[in-house]
Amino acid sequence: MRAYLFIITFFTTLGTFAQENEIKTEVKDEINFDAVDSLYREDQFYLNITYNALQKRPVGITQNKLSPGIAFGFLRDMPINKKRTIALAAGLGYSLSVYNQNIGISQTNGVNTYQVLDSDISFSKNKISLHTVDLPIEFRWRDSTPESHIFWRVYTGLKFSYLFYDQYKSATSAGTVKISNNKDLNQFQYGVYLAAGWNTWNFYAYYGLNPLFKSSAKIDGQPLDMHATNFGLMFYIL
Repeated sequence: MRAYLFIITFFTTLGTFAQENEIKTEVKDEINFDAVDSLYREDQFYLNITYNALQKRPVGITQNKLSPGIAFGFLRDMPINKKRTIALAAGLGYSLSVYNQNIGISQTNGVNTYQVLDSDISFSKNKISLHTVDLPIEFRWRDSTPESHIFWRVYTGLKFSYLFYDQYKSATSAGTVKISNNKDLNQFQYGVYLAAGWNTWNFYAYYGLNPLFKSSAKIDGQPLDMHATNFGLMFYIL
């Protein structure tokens, strides 16, 4: 009888011990969602809202009304130091840039002619809209930490753009004109930019290193050697 009770007690204790071990193992294997991620990345979606200006305008060319721009995309973060405060990033995005100005464009047999709209010609609309696919490549500095993703940042880099669609619209007292896919525009564009600020809000500036138009485009004998400059706000969203 004693032997029988000993065997029952032994196996009951063994089963309880095994169950406790199993529970401890399960708890140990659970994911700790509050743990600090020391290998974090600042992969981000971005939204960019700008005012667009034309630099190096030929004599007589002026901008009128607001020339807005909007861009959005995604950037992949690649830290290069142990603290992960310095990084490189590359991404892909889309931009729409609108330029309201007084350049009149007419087309005859596929050949474009450019002129300054006379002051006696009233117009309600005269703009060029550019749609591009963008490849930004940037160098990043920030004071972020694994515990907080609210930080100061200075990001600067190059942006390469491919112009896949453009449209000129003009509504003047002389009539309405629409021209798309202007062959005189540079299809590949590139420039430098800077984004700096705190948390979500950041100042943004871009300067185009090559002109919007090819050298063949001229107005009154002057090349349309205009470069794009954009100023505005950049919003980063994790």
